[in-house]
Amino acid sequence: MTELQKSRTDKDRFFATDAHSPLTHEQKHHFKGLHYFPENPALRLEVAIEEYPTQETVKMQTTTGATQTYTRFGRITFSVEGEEVALTVFANHDSFFLPFADSLAGQETYGAGRYLEVEPAGKGKLLVDFNYAYNPYCAYNDGWSCPVTPAENRLKTPIRAGEKVFHA
Repeated sequence: MTELQKSRTDKDRFFATDAHSPLTHEQKHHFKGLHYFPENPALRLEVAIEEYPTQETVKMQTTTGATQTYTRFGRITFSVEGEEVALTVFANHDSFFLPFADSLAGQETYGAGRYLEVEPAGKGKLLVDFNYAYNPYCAYNDGWSCPVTPAENRLKTPIRAGEKVFHA
C-alpha cells in the first residue's frame, strides 16, 4: 500500500467512525468512502515559490460569512496538461495553505474549490502534491465554516488529482 493509499484509507476510517468527523450521524450510516482521482505522479510537483516582497495580511471570506486571516505569501507557477498556471500560496502561522478551484469545480470536484497543505522542499521550493487535495469540511455538511477560494486561485485548467465531489 502506498503512502497515498494509506492516507485515503485512514481518512475514510476517520470520516466513518470518529466523533470529530464532518459527517452527520445519518451520513455516517450510509458512508461507503470518499471518491478520488487515481494517483497522478505528474501532479506531484516541486516548484519554486516567488515570495511577494510585501506579504500582506488578507481576510478570507468563509462559507458562513465570517472571515479568517491569512498572509498572502507568494506565487507558484507550474504546467498542467501543457498549460502554464499560477496560484497564490497563503501562510497561516507556521504552515502553507493553498486553496484552489479548477475547471472541474461543480462537476467532478467540489464547486467552491479544494484545499492543499504544501510543504517547504528547501532552496526556495515547495512540495505541492495535488494527489492530497481535499474538500473542505463544508463540502460535507453546512454546519462548518470554510474559507472561500479567492478569485486569484480559480483555474480554467483541470486538476485531475485528489478528492472528488462528495456524494452522500
